[in-house]
Order: sequence, then C-alpha cells, then structure tokens
Amino acid sequence: MLDHVFLDAISAVRDAFGNAFLERQAFEERFQSDMLLGDLVWETSYGLPGEGSPPRALAHVTFNWPSWSQALYRHWYVEGEFDQSPVIDVEVVFRLQRLLAQPDPHIVSGVATPESPSIGSTAFRRNDVTVEICHVPDVPVEYALEVTYEGSYELAEETLQDGASKVLDEHFGVLGAWVASTLVRLGDLGLQFREPDSP
Repeated sequence: MLDHVFLDAISAVRDAFGNAFLERQAFEERFQSDMLLGDLVWETSYGLPGEGSPPRALAHVTFNWPSWSQALYRHWYVEGEFDQSPVIDVEVVFRLQRLLAQPDPHIVSGVATPESPSIGSTAFRRNDVTVEICHVPDVPVEYALEVTYEGSYELAEETLQDGASKVLDEHFGVLGAWVASTLVRLGDLGLQFREPDSP
C-alpha cells in the first residue's frame, strides 16, 4: 500500500461520507495526474441513499494536490523540516438535478450559507449558483442547479507523520456532516423532480 498523506486524506473523506450515510456514485470517481503541471486530482460524487439513478441531490467533491505541496511534503519527508504547510485545494459542488421546472437561483440562499463550517483552520467559501437547462431530443426539458464552494485545507505536521493521526478524521468528519445535511436541506426545498431512471 502506498503511504502518502494525500491518500490518507482521501481515505478520511471516504470514511466521513460513509459515516454520514451518503452513497458513493462508483462510476463517477477518478484519480488523475496532470503530466504537465504534476498535480494530482481526485474526484468523487456522493448522493443521498435510496434516491435512484441519477439521485436528485448530489455532491461532487474534488481534491487537488498541487506540485508545490508535493515539493513541501517531500522536503519534510527527506529533511524532516516543516517550514510551510502543504495544502489540498478543495471544491465541493452541490447539484440538484432532474428538476421539472427552471429554479430561481435565490431559492438556495437559506440553505447554501456563504461559508462552510470550519474544516481545520479554514472554511470553504461559496462562489456561485448556476442553473443548467438540458435539451434532449424527444425528452421533456430538464433543469439542474449547482452551488459551488472552494477553499484550501492546510495539513498540520502531525498529519504528515504516519497516517495514524486522528486530525484528518476529525476535520473531514465535519466535511461529511456538512455535505450530508446540505444535501438533505436542498432536497427539502419543495422543488418538483422527474422520476429516476432506475430505483
């Protein structure tokens, strides 16, 4: 098993979302490497359980491990010196889909707060709300709404040690609870959804 703090963070997020009873969308998970820049990117999607496919409410989560964070991590690993915290850039996109009518973007203002709860030393800030219109031949028009949050998670030195630190579990436990509660509240906005493709 490869020992790397970025993989420890991914494992902590999976555990947190599982503990929050969220359902992973298995075919929407990717782990990629940018061959030009050297960044590592992990993307995953979780929804509320029992909503069918595709689920009404979904959270797309992206973790980006930039090359400069890898350089800091390698310096700490080789030299044992912790001069600056490596970071994981995080994006969380909440998506309501299968909507039968075009939603008012302001409907989410009471649910999608300007900032997430503090996850470690920072909170993720809400950027924008997007409404999507999908036209498919011979199928009624369908709508979706997305709310995007972005931020950077700073890794403390103790989380770099050996993967046994509980800090990642505690911090990403907050992320899991926030994502789950936001998905539930978005699903309770009273909007009309078409039936799922499969149960």
